[in-house]
Amino acid sequence: MEMVNKMKSLSQSPLGSRIASVHNGSSLFTGDAGGGESNIRRHIIENDWLEAIVQMPNNLFYNTGITTYIWILSNNKATNRKGKVQLIDAGLLFRKLRKNLGNKNCEFAPEHIREIVSVYEKMQAVDRVINPETKEEQGIAAQLFDNTDFGYYKVTIERPKRLKAQFTAEHIAELRFDKTLREPMVWAYQTFGETLYTDIAKHEKAINEWCEKNELNLNAKQSKALVSEALWTKQVDLLNAATELMQTIGADEYNDFNLFKEKVDEALKAKKTKLSASEKNAILNAVSWYDATAEKVIKGTTKLAGDKLEQLLEHLDCKETELADYGYYATNKKGEYLEYETESDLRDTENVPLKNNIYSYFLREVKPHVAEAWINLEATKIGYEISFNKYFYRHKPLRSIEEVSTDILKLEELSDGLIREILSL
Repeated sequence: MEMVNKMKSLSQSPLGSRIASVHNGSSLFTGDAGGGESNIRRHIIENDWLEAIVQMPNNLFYNTGITTYIWILSNNKATNRKGKVQLIDAGLLFRKLRKNLGNKNCEFAPEHIREIVSVYEKMQAVDRVINPETKEEQGIAAQLFDNTDFGYYKVTIERPKRLKAQFTAEHIAELRFDKTLREPMVWAYQTFGETLYTDIAKHEKAINEWCEKNELNLNAKQSKALVSEALWTKQVDLLNAATELMQTIGADEYNDFNLFKEKVDEALKAKKTKLSASEKNAILNAVSWYDATAEKVIKGTTKLAGDKLEQLLEHLDCKETELADYGYYATNKKGEYLEYETESDLRDTENVPLKNNIYSYFLREVKPHVAEAWINLEATKIGYEISFNKYFYRHKPLRSIEEVSTDILKLEELSDGLIREILSL
């Protein structure tokens, strides 16, 4: 990126700038959509600076045997190259050295260099030839692509949270311990019991020594909280609040978390129990679990009508009848839509080529398999990657069963009947 930033603009130089830079393969594909490496590739390609990439043979350099690539960049592309990228695979174009020089065991002959330059200058698409004797591919290969061929949308696909819920002594017992410090708190409670709530200072040294012995690597804030009376009191108060709720609501299992939550809110209001949002969520999380047969958990309702609806439809580029595929589900009331909580464990992503339509891809590749899924368009990112293996891979057919059988029988003769005995032939 340093060199790209130093390219002279056409206003500074009529010829602009051209760069040839050697890289390993990671610069072609490392990094996820929206990440630094992907964004560098995106910046270069969307500005139409990438002319070509040449794949070099392995073991061409002295100190490494990895595959290397020459990136050729220009901010003054020829007219026929605008919007295009040429990939040249010269990985099979080399001659062997008489004697290895470290990792280096091959080199380009002058005619190889001329051939690569010729293919580049003519902007040709070239197929490899097949050696009639060895039946192996040899020579150079090249392909031409549009800039957008390397880009893709990383689309987030959501699914609704479905929860069952039930108050049980076993479920709420977990509230005695902070989730981030559960392991040391469980040990401390099993070891010192109720004295932790009255004289925790007496056990501070033992607790810290146990944490060090078990290599928990707590930070200073966690270490201080673990031996503070405030944390232990907070957690036991949460446990007591959950116990009161269990006595009020009972131990019935609910298949509809929405109804269960209403019952909890009513009980808290009736008892005038004051819990923060995080404390109430901690209780609800402790007594609920995902179940595919449970009802969907409602996040809330949204009113969509008039300008607000039109703006949303324009933003999503969809019709009103397609809103469910973007997470808005129409209710019986006109203009009212339900939104559901998402289940993060079931969240998935799809890489959709830039030339494809996201919604068409969703209907074709996702909806038939997961009917309740929807597109989280706000989380969509654009990425770029270049895969030589994908573009230049040639399938080699497997050997026939007759050839394999012949080889096995030859081995059988060499093994003095051992294979035949193992296979019970």
